[in-house]
Amino acid sequence: MSWKTNYRSLYYLGAPEPEDPVLLPQQTALLVIDVQNTYLERPARSNLSGDDVRRYDMWTPFHDRMHRSVIPNTARMLDLARRQGIECLFARIACHTRDGRDRSLSQKMPGWNNLLLPKDEYPSQLVPSLQPVGDEIVVTKTTDSALTGTNLRLILHNLGIRTVICCGIFTDQCVSSTVRSLADESYQVIVLDDCCAAATDDLHTKELEIINMIYCHVMSSSDVETYIRSA
Repeated sequence: MSWKTNYRSLYYLGAPEPEDPVLLPQQTALLVIDVQNTYLERPARSNLSGDDVRRYDMWTPFHDRMHRSVIPNTARMLDLARRQGIECLFARIACHTRDGRDRSLSQKMPGWNNLLLPKDEYPSQLVPSLQPVGDEIVVTKTTDSALTGTNLRLILHNLGIRTVICCGIFTDQCVSSTVRSLADESYQVIVLDDCCAAATDDLHTKELEIINMIYCHVMSSSDVETYIRSA
């Protein structure tokens, strides 16, 4: 099995295999989405009880995936992109006001999305190991899609970008929303499966099956590294 046949939904069973991508450095960007402190912080399990312990344990696979795969693989891809002259961009979800009144409706809904992340506070910052270098661009969004909620569309246009390689969290939420927006703008989009995570591996896999072949091509970081080095 290869990326050309993996993550096929029923819609694309038997469809022709996609062609190899041509990743010209001056037309390619690596976009890191929402890998922020708030999503990686955890209380001490020993201080919890009852439902809080059960919720903690349910989220443990996500945290394991982030620390063992997503963050180190993304750091490696950033290093490669910088050496190859590929633009590195970052998106983070945050609000410009302290009470969050500028957030989109989806970010005010009760439950998971209802996080208050003022832009200058620690929880909204990118994690220390995935910080921008030099003049690399960070956009702050109050929506799930990094394209809808920022001037990223204009930035990509001005940079001459045609291909966007996406990684980050959460696969089934902000990553997916960004990918769909990029596809609607006729960008070639690649999603790195080992540089993304959802709350569960099942949600991660199902979302990749949904967006693959229509909104993006899903590859591993190793696959893309091979194409970047051969460009």
